[in-house]
Amino acid sequence: MKVVFIGSGNVATHLSVAMQKAGYAIGQVYSRSEANARRLAGRLHCDRTARMGEIISDAELYVFAVKDDALPEVIAQMPANNGLWIHTAGSVPMDVFKGYAARYGVLYPLQTFSKNRDTDFRRVPCLIEACLPEDETRLQEIAGRLSDQVQRLSSGKREWVHLAAVFACNFSNHMYALAGKLVREQGLSTDLLLPLTDETAAKLHTLSPAEAQTGPAVRGDRHILDRHLALLSDPPMREIYQLISNHIYTETKNEQHSL
Repeated sequence: MKVVFIGSGNVATHLSVAMQKAGYAIGQVYSRSEANARRLAGRLHCDRTARMGEIISDAELYVFAVKDDALPEVIAQMPANNGLWIHTAGSVPMDVFKGYAARYGVLYPLQTFSKNRDTDFRRVPCLIEACLPEDETRLQEIAGRLSDQVQRLSSGKREWVHLAAVFACNFSNHMYALAGKLVREQGLSTDLLLPLTDETAAKLHTLSPAEAQTGPAVRGDRHILDRHLALLSDPPMREIYQLISNHIYTETKNEQHSL
């Protein structure tokens, strides 16, 4: 199977490398940036282009791994062909391809990717969907060669999973950034927090989040909460602290009442 990648960012990089390792032939990489196309194509040892009109037309699979907002425009500019077109986005419906391709679908890898960090793709859940049953079977086979966790999911369900992923990953990571800012302002290293953040994530493998929750908010320790708020001079951080603490306290009370 010859594969063309439309995009050269984090998802395109990890997915294309994983597909090549699984035995798929990456025939070409397209990126609006010539430098980015050259970088990824060099890693994959394949052809590259920065011009939509030069995208090869004889591939069997075209993977659109671009920013969500750019996807409709890129699809509209894509030269017609008979291949299977798929995108990798969490919150973009499969029907974004409707009217541009006869065969289309989605392969959404549920993971956070950074170009300079390796990822074991076998552990990455892959959520798939296709407009034709035979193409869904094909995507099931492709994803199965990449990951041990493949699941068929509709566009509507996938959007909810993506929303949950934003809370679990993006928001959590931003909390780490804010925590790091606080300790750096006191002349301390963020390494001090690493054992804590490691244990917080590790608990989720054996405990529910409700069982793992600790801290002054879950205890309703108003004295400590007020002291923390007094230390925060940045209004947005004060608001975040108060909002999340109140939500933790409320959810804890609701959980206790439901028992």
